[in-house]
Amino acid sequence: MKTFVCIKYVPDTSEAEVKVNPDGVTVDSSRFSFDINDADNYAVEESVLIKEARGGDITVASIGPKQSDVMIRMAMAKGCDQAIRVEDDRIAGHDPLIVARVLAGAIKGHECDLVLTGCMAGDDGHMATGAALAEELGFNHATMVKKLEILDGKVKAYRELEGGLMEVVELALPAVLTIQTGINEPRYAPIRGIREAQKKELKVVNLEDLGLDPNDVDAEASGVILEQLYIPEIESAAEFIEGEPDEKAEKLASILVKGGLV
Repeated sequence: MKTFVCIKYVPDTSEAEVKVNPDGVTVDSSRFSFDINDADNYAVEESVLIKEARGGDITVASIGPKQSDVMIRMAMAKGCDQAIRVEDDRIAGHDPLIVARVLAGAIKGHECDLVLTGCMAGDDGHMATGAALAEELGFNHATMVKKLEILDGKVKAYRELEGGLMEVVELALPAVLTIQTGINEPRYAPIRGIREAQKKELKVVNLEDLGLDPNDVDAEASGVILEQLYIPEIESAAEFIEGEPDEKAEKLASILVKGGLV
């Protein structure tokens, strides 16, 4: 089983103040810590579980700066075998279709049975890259996968739908699956694995190495125009109703009537 797993280097904004730069289209990332996209971490774990059960090897594919090598090495420490990192400032990284085109360029030319990605990017919230990647590669695909079974020449994917429903589909390989969080429990990288990961191949390439025309993946080629970033204003409209239960009920009823809600 030849598996590719696509991972993204994203900032952790949970404890850092987000500030928009004066240009209005970028944020000050100097205080951010960066790590693997949460959903991609589950995709890595699922790829390793498949390898442990059925053999084969795993290639990590990622687009990002040299700083992301730590993240990639950690994925290899968990069981991935080699990696391809695309580094090129000309890529319109805000466009998921462009990202898919570049990732497809990194995967094409290699033997591949299965491609796993996270279901969503934690930084921009896009959920289109996996499906777009399948289109670029000409592979079958399923999204929001919560469980999968590898069969002879095909994969059975259990897709999470709204309302807690589950859809089960069978896809002929090769296929692209976007992995939902909770499908497994991502492992910690062992010390031995971290040491061995330093010796594994991490190939750094640019657009020319992939045979891609920069004019097909730059900002001019993108159908997505990033006009402005801004911090949403937080407005509190909560009102605490004081008094005895009967008084609270009367006040609440009055508020609902005045608001046209009853």
